[in-house]
Amino acid sequence: MMQTIRNHVTLVGNMGSPARITNFDSGAKVARFQLATNKNPRGKNSEPEWHRVFAWGNLAGFIENYGDKGKQLAIHGRLVNRTYTSKEGDLRKVTEVEVKHVIGL
Repeated sequence: MMQTIRNHVTLVGNMGSPARITNFDSGAKVARFQLATNKNPRGKNSEPEWHRVFAWGNLAGFIENYGDKGKQLAIHGRLVNRTYTSKEGDLRKVTEVEVKHVIGL
């Protein structure tokens, strides 16, 4: 029997700042931003949870044009774990959401 790997994330939240857009020589584009979600949407004293998010290509273009601090988005994608070396030379691990679908609300 073949095993199916499932890695799906759906979040509805607000952008914490305008997306950082990177344009590559190949013509590819990536948008990186943080999305704040609220555990208790009706609760006034609830602290937001912050998620690192990135999108490629046309999705990055949509976020570049539509997205701004405070804009509400619904995103669907997958979790991605990666490591990188900080400016100080430390190895860091992060979990991010790679956007596959986005709706501006």
